[in-house]
Amino acid sequence: MELPTDPNLLVGLEKADDAGVYLIHEELAIIQTVDFFTPIVDDPFYFGQIAAANALSDIYAMGGVPKTAMNLVAFPINQMDISILKEILRGGIEKLKEAGAVLVGGHSIEDRELKYGLAVTGFVHPKRLLTKRNLQPEDLLILTKPLGTGIVTTAVKAQLADERLVRQVQESMAELNKKAAEVMAAFDIHACTDITGFGLLGHLGEMVEGSGKSVELWAGAIPVFDGIEPMASMGLIPQGAYRNRDFRKEMVVFEGSVPLWLQDVMFDPQTSGGLLIAVAKDQAQALLSKLIQGGITYSRLIGKVLEDPSQRIYVKTKQ
Repeated sequence: MELPTDPNLLVGLEKADDAGVYLIHEELAIIQTVDFFTPIVDDPFYFGQIAAANALSDIYAMGGVPKTAMNLVAFPINQMDISILKEILRGGIEKLKEAGAVLVGGHSIEDRELKYGLAVTGFVHPKRLLTKRNLQPEDLLILTKPLGTGIVTTAVKAQLADERLVRQVQESMAELNKKAAEVMAAFDIHACTDITGFGLLGHLGEMVEGSGKSVELWAGAIPVFDGIEPMASMGLIPQGAYRNRDFRKEMVVFEGSVPLWLQDVMFDPQTSGGLLIAVAKDQAQALLSKLIQGGITYSRLIGKVLEDPSQRIYVKTKQ
């Protein structure tokens, strides 16, 4: 399929990235993204918060600042009370206010299945733009949120999830990546993405393909929600994790000591996950300290970029 071209299109569909970027002038580019999905939690207000945080995340991953947003709604008006939709929208608006963005409109349709999300536009200086495609040898990788949201939501459906853990996961999914983006802006960041439906290894795979490098991950360093191991070990794995594994099976090489449950967690599709940041080696510890001091306490160094051009992800138990 031949796509329209424009010399001002900085990031389009030619390679996988988090959003599209269009150059306005030498000091301003706009970032455009859209995301919506069906409810993953029962509380409509939390659902609105999570869906909005998830949509806003692409702007932060590319080094930008969200400015405007438009609601996307599909609602079964004859099956659900309109008060549910009001709570969803209220949750989304709360996150927009927290992000400093404004709601400028939207579109709704009647549908048998409830869906909600946002189309978001952000600003970025072209020289501060971050993409997935610039991993550099010896960069270190930092992940800012724990993994396991897909496994927990699967456990909720099976009525096997601890209430405390469910609350922790909901709060994490509703948390903006705003603070992490503000902290990393002061450092020499080479590449960045946010972890969502393709899981950690799927999104890292996009970075590896786009950069022509390989990566070594340290499985024991990867942050995981407390209580995930027993649920993953008993098979509470979402179908999306198996699809993610199948798609990346030729790229990922696991050391024999990496347990199967942890492998599954690394393929687990995330909702509103953290940022995966590739930072210059000599700045990694300082960035990690600033993230933790800023309240992003699950942030961890989880791997390094290799010169190896084979475009593989080597997963070891530890460094």
